[in-house]
Amino acid sequence: MTKSFNVIIEKDEDGYFVATVPSLRGCHTQAKSLDKLMERTKEAIELCLEVEEDVSENEFIGVQRLAVSV
Repeated sequence: MTKSFNVIIEKDEDGYFVATVPSLRGCHTQAKSLDKLMERTKEAIELCLEVEEDVSENEFIGVQRLAVSV
């Protein structure tokens, strides 16, 4: 069986790509390249599915960027 997951990818201040899988609590990883990040994200998802019993299936709507004065 194949399942699809939404993955949020960001780049941190040190240049690492960071992936987070919102529907799997605590499922995240990082890498220097996007190719390596995707490989590691698949591994992280597989590991999280081994221990996670409740997987929420939220519908992805989109991403917004908001400016806030500080």
